[in-house]
Amino acid sequence: MGEDLDDGPDDADVARAADLLARAQRVTVLTGAGVSTDSGIPDFRGPQGVWTRNPAAERLSTLQAYVADPEVRRESWRQRAVHPVWEARPGPAHKALVDLERSGRLLALLTQNIDELHQAAGSSPDLVVELHGTVHHTQCLSCGARAPMAETLARVAAGEEDPPCALCGGILKSATISFGQELDAGVIMRARRAAVEADVLLAAGTSLGVHPAAGVVDLAAAAGAAVVIVNAEPTPYDDVATVVLRGGTGELLPRLVAGVDG
Repeated sequence: MGEDLDDGPDDADVARAADLLARAQRVTVLTGAGVSTDSGIPDFRGPQGVWTRNPAAERLSTLQAYVADPEVRRESWRQRAVHPVWEARPGPAHKALVDLERSGRLLALLTQNIDELHQAAGSSPDLVVELHGTVHHTQCLSCGARAPMAETLARVAAGEEDPPCALCGGILKSATISFGQELDAGVIMRARRAAVEADVLLAAGTSLGVHPAAGVVDLAAAAGAAVVIVNAEPTPYDDVATVVLRGGTGELLPRLVAGVDG
């Protein structure tokens, strides 16, 4: 178990985690908001997180409030229009996971992020499992029609504060999973399968506080996988992990994959 040190993880723990990856044949990765903070996208629950600084903002991510309150929808569209995701570029953590994929060891890249920065960095879309959807598309809550987010934001810029579905007039939202909204059953099954088939499960930049996504850690550990957790803050699963590295993913993930050969 890695020690919680204020000045970063012990080099021996980093080496141990790197060795686990180097010897693995099947690595499943779970990423959270901490992987994208270096790209300028704030996390939610960290010390400077969106919800930490403004608890009321969490209401914008609650499905019941979004459906019931037109003002919540209007504010959500205003926030989407200026979201830092539109200017964000992949960071060192994203690029390190591309290197891991190129080694031939990556079984699946499960992500709680909605920014598509893994794909932008070069990760294969076939290996990326978007547990919480994507902000790059909209979806109608009535007919299910999807469209590029850019098209809907253009309507907002032209004066539509709460643009309805162009096909059925229903409520549009980003194609992301809100609180109170069920995750896609097929996506969850794929994630669970990747967890139980892994030699190593690497959880990076996630607080592991949101289920069912966090549950893949228990599944992997129960199936005999080594668990490596890389996160700036403690998680509820640290005691389950083989190695815990406390620090930023942008600094640590490149170190972990540096010695992984194809």
